[in-house]
Amino acid sequence: MGIRVKDIAERVGVSPTTVSLVLNNKPGAGEELRERILKTARELGYTAFRSSRAHSLCLLQIARHGHAVNRDHDVFLADYIEGLSHGAKQAGFTLEILSFKPGPIAQVIEAALGKTAAGFIILGTELSREEVEAFELLRKPLVFIDTYHEFLNFDFVDMNNEDSAYQIVSHLVAKGHRDLGMVKGAIETRNFKLREEGFIESLAKFGLDFDPARIYAVDSTFHGAFEDMSSILARGTRLPAALFCANDIIACGCLRAIRQAGLRVPDDVSVVGFDDLPMSAISDPPLTTIRVSKAQIGRMAIQLLVGRFHSDPEAPSAKVLIGGQLIERQSVKDLGATAHGGLS
Repeated sequence: MGIRVKDIAERVGVSPTTVSLVLNNKPGAGEELRERILKTARELGYTAFRSSRAHSLCLLQIARHGHAVNRDHDVFLADYIEGLSHGAKQAGFTLEILSFKPGPIAQVIEAALGKTAAGFIILGTELSREEVEAFELLRKPLVFIDTYHEFLNFDFVDMNNEDSAYQIVSHLVAKGHRDLGMVKGAIETRNFKLREEGFIESLAKFGLDFDPARIYAVDSTFHGAFEDMSSILARGTRLPAALFCANDIIACGCLRAIRQAGLRVPDDVSVVGFDDLPMSAISDPPLTTIRVSKAQIGRMAIQLLVGRFHSDPEAPSAKVLIGGQLIERQSVKDLGATAHGGLS
């Protein structure tokens, strides 16, 4: 077991917080005490911060296929980076960002192994379960954001997809909707899958029938979603009265296709998104959606990562889910409590 901040604190006779302040070159300890802490750290062989005088952390921004991590999602990613940067600065670290285009995951790991960062934050949006497991090779503290996997011994911080899906279904039911469908991404991500599972489970909780034919798969880029939904409508598909779209970009692409097909939102079909991107507030009509604080997820990821430096690295993993908030706009029609919806 490596030397911990706690071990240094016990040897010097101060709190772990004081030791952390000194090791992170932050105020809060006198010069004599500072020198004593640093000397003790050296004597004990504490090395967690030696490899990087700047105390840097590294974000690995990984696009495995580019259907979710792409230009359409730049604003979404910027919110994560804002939270990570703020959290890193507060903890006395700098944040470095490495971006990867689609390619073998081994190349990502090789590049990360060449970095002297104290720890890594990994954007797991497009990573499979097996690809997440491959990062064990880094042998450094790390935390995954924008994904979540049960049973893996890693730290994760993600949005609470299933609870948020329940909020959406609950909102639609409260507006009188009983005829519900979902538009998911054709290229599946873990978050999309969890939203789909949450949608299906929520239908059951409200006693609504689940029809697999009412789940439509489209590309998760704006233009791809528009083209795929246009093709679905061109086949004469009768849409449900309300659609839950896996994210706002899919929703906005579908809105355009629905309007182009001569249907009205929300009069003919209601649409709900997920993420509360800026485009959702200015879409036509403005989109009801779920707001999740990506900045909060970023800050929490930094807290978990820095906490690994100050505690037993073999401590149990932490899996943190951040709840969402329903933002009601004009894309959902109020059918009344006894209505049953649907296009005629």
